[in-house]
Amino acid sequence: MFLVFDDRPSDSPFIERVWRCHSERAGTFLSVAATHCELVLTRHRGRIRVTLRGPETRPTAIRCPAEGEWIGIRLATGSFFPHHPAASLMDRQDVDLPATTRSFRLDGSAWEHPTFENAEALVGRLSQAGLLARDPAVTGALTGDWKALSRRTVQRHFLLATGMTHRTWRQIQRARHAAVLLHSGASIADVVHQAGYYDQPHLTRSLERRLGISPGRIRRRERQLSFLYKTMSPPEPKLTP
Repeated sequence: MFLVFDDRPSDSPFIERVWRCHSERAGTFLSVAATHCELVLTRHRGRIRVTLRGPETRPTAIRCPAEGEWIGIRLATGSFFPHHPAASLMDRQDVDLPATTRSFRLDGSAWEHPTFENAEALVGRLSQAGLLARDPAVTGALTGDWKALSRRTVQRHFLLATGMTHRTWRQIQRARHAAVLLHSGASIADVVHQAGYYDQPHLTRSLERRLGISPGRIRRRERQLSFLYKTMSPPEPKLTP
């Protein structure tokens, strides 16, 4: 594996995870399906890029250079950039922001680059400026606190905030959870049960569709995958009273 990842949780309601990584050599990795928007800072041989990334519903093979460094702020489900909707960033329709060695520009204003340690400070400032928003209807739906909203209303909020339906979100989260279990050494039979699949063919179809790789190859770590982190199984749907 040529990409080395590190990550940490966050106490910000806007952030799912803060991560960083570096490449020890050039190579190709699978960018697997993901449900979140991200802000990513890239450093490579003196060049700086700051990118807004959206959710991914399918895997993509990405060529990665040697000597690259990345810092990513992965937004929590329900958090989004109002001027850059999740649907407009979907499936690698990334937006590169103007950037210098010290700052980047988002919607006309300059912002200091985030670090692995201070990501929350940047996110707080973006929220105060109205450049980052959070839809409480989405986070409420995932915890069962639906506040008397109808299923149709919640689904509309979910689609606007995440760019995908709740069903697609759950399928991706389940596939990623299964991959983490397989990486940790769990047997395929155990993963079928723990991740809630009907049987092994159901698991295989899901992982090949969303991650681009079979359960056996994941377990044997035959391919470098994009950022995966240990997470709990996705919650059961709670979109209706």
